[in-house]
Amino acid sequence: MSDRVLVGVGVSPGVAFAPALGVRWAFPEIPERTVAPGELDAEVARLHEAVAAVSDKLGVLRTRTLQRAGPEAAGIFDAQIMLAQDPEFLTSVETLIRKNLLSAESAYEFRALELRNAWQNGRHAMLRDRLADLHAIQLRMLLHLLGRTDADAWVGEIREPVVLVAHELSPGLTVQLDRDHVAGLISEEGTRTSHAAILAHSLGIPAVMGVTGALERIGEGTIVLLDGQTGRILLDPTPDELEAARLQAVRRHRLELQLESIAAEPAVTPDGAAITLQGNVDLPEEIEVAVRHGAEGVGLLRTEFLITGRTSMPGEDEQAEYYRRVAAAFGGNPVVIRSYDLGGDKYPSAFNAPHEPNPFLGWRSIRVCLDQPEIFRPQLRAILRAAADREIWLMLPMIISLDEVAEAKALLAEELAGLQARKIRARDVPVGVMVETPAAVMLADDLASVSAFLSVGSNDLTQYTLAVDRSNARLASRFAPLHPAVVRQLHHVRAAAARAGIPASVCGEMASDPVAIVLLIGLGYERLSTAPPAIPLVKWVVRNLPLAAARDAAARAVQATTADDVRAVLRETLGRYVDLRLVDPLSALPRPLLGASLPRKE
Repeated sequence: MSDRVLVGVGVSPGVAFAPALGVRWAFPEIPERTVAPGELDAEVARLHEAVAAVSDKLGVLRTRTLQRAGPEAAGIFDAQIMLAQDPEFLTSVETLIRKNLLSAESAYEFRALELRNAWQNGRHAMLRDRLADLHAIQLRMLLHLLGRTDADAWVGEIREPVVLVAHELSPGLTVQLDRDHVAGLISEEGTRTSHAAILAHSLGIPAVMGVTGALERIGEGTIVLLDGQTGRILLDPTPDELEAARLQAVRRHRLELQLESIAAEPAVTPDGAAITLQGNVDLPEEIEVAVRHGAEGVGLLRTEFLITGRTSMPGEDEQAEYYRRVAAAFGGNPVVIRSYDLGGDKYPSAFNAPHEPNPFLGWRSIRVCLDQPEIFRPQLRAILRAAADREIWLMLPMIISLDEVAEAKALLAEELAGLQARKIRARDVPVGVMVETPAAVMLADDLASVSAFLSVGSNDLTQYTLAVDRSNARLASRFAPLHPAVVRQLHHVRAAAARAGIPASVCGEMASDPVAIVLLIGLGYERLSTAPPAIPLVKWVVRNLPLAAARDAAARAVQATTADDVRAVLRETLGRYVDLRLVDPLSALPRPLLGASLPRKE
């Protein structure tokens, strides 16, 4: 790939073309200062005055966001205000001031650093996404305590169109950007579910995140052409490349009109095969997006957001209410709740978690839940209660043995009996297994015999099969979901489910890849759960792709010996029915633009 090409994660569709403006900020240096015993009350009062001032500023941003992007986006700042006002955190800061005679800014910096380190050491995307909120609040607090200028004051000085390039974008910065002057955003950190990404999408600003080394590689004033859908960036484009981007944008705009026209249509192939398209939901704000795009329920409801950044586990009532709310949004369609995927990077701060050098291979997920039933049982009760009048299923992650399924189901049965004995409304739920490891694949027939459904988590299955850390930028080219070893495991799992007469689904990133859709449908997966924004495109592919053609392509893909050969087979088939330039970024390489995305909506 050319040195002029950078690749990240497209989080907000649209094409941006403008000079780059680097955003480099750092936390202020805190002067060493101690407080006399007689001044401690005043110092604590100064801390709380800063909290009030920062909360007021966040309230202003919330109002602005409500006006510009709507209530769902505005809720981001409700979460920030809660974080800024967290009583346990502030009590720990106050204790440090009083016990060590520290200034408010020194004590706040120390406690915030502790929390930042805990979150930074985690590799789960949700935890990293909330880190940007913590950074923003910490910066605002320290600047206020030091009497410095507000962190975002420079935004109003932008007068010409630019593409902002930053290490990390905060929601507070993003919502203040003027689309007439900020053409696009590039960030080294962040994912599709980060708050800054959600706001950029709501505001119609094209954005690409997760671009490793962006600040170093994109010089100040460099002309940048970015595609906020494919996540691809071209530096110093030629006139021909700009024209190619313009033409591609026109094609994408036509596709957008087609996607809007089929939003309410079923996902049925031209030869009559019905595919159930569901949404993956990480955060509450994604519910409305999934419903709007026609998701037939939720194939993966992640529950970790309930614990991220908290000092205690959520209560049973809180969980039950949230599960009911999600299920109510999807009518009678099923909502598949994944039990806590706790791990070395996803513990509430009060939990006495061990430090592990490799949390993905450590004490995580179902292992924690079974070893700590005091965490697991309230979640099971909440699910059973929510299921009393809703269509809710339970999915167990990271299963590697039948014993784990049996133990989890035994706990579920005990909790159901206990609720019924207390005359509390509850109903049993179908229990399925998330297939994420080669061990689970090898046991697929056995697991299918004790499960109501199987669901492949393609991200972890690829990672564990290929021994490739999917968060390691150096290994990005080796993280290949279409590797023959992964393809053949997908084939094996679907066949096991068919033999047992139970449904099988895929709920990883593969379900959002139009090329991989050919494989999954062809292998016989009748349920696909994808990121909500990708549902219209996946539906469009399904409605244009005959099942017979997909089956033929999948059969050839299973026999292929390299990932390139697999992709070539699938692309050749897909290309007979849709314009590959609209759905596969590789179609535009090496010419050199990479595919432009949909134009911004005004």
